[in-house]
Amino acid sequence: MKNELAKTNSNQIALMDQKQLSDIIKPLSKEIHLFDSFVSGTLNIKDKSVFKKLKTGDKLILQREDSRFDANTINIFTKDKIKIGYVPEKDNVVFARLMDAGKLLIAKVNDIQFKGTMPVVSVGIYLVDY
Repeated sequence: MKNELAKTNSNQIALMDQKQLSDIIKPLSKEIHLFDSFVSGTLNIKDKSVFKKLKTGDKLILQREDSRFDANTINIFTKDKIKIGYVPEKDNVVFARLMDAGKLLIAKVNDIQFKGTMPVVSVGIYLVDY
């Protein structure tokens, strides 16, 4: 057998030029479930209507915050970038370290309930691995 380059359809190059790298890599990524927790600080969110729009399975954005109260603060946002709270302080140390090391973490809504006017959002936290 010879080590030869195989000739490919030239349209493949054109298709790759039209896509972003993230579109090509996305099918290769996997989400590794790390932990189940809840969204802390939901009482402090003024517009509670955001919680009525959340559904089980919705992906949430996790973002580090430089806070003077907790060095490991991680904000939680909807996909529309609306803040809904934080990862609880009792759970955030390891996740903050992973994020500070450049790892991508997301959350997904497991369940949402209302205790009176207080939204209680249960989430799973996932490491996105490529």
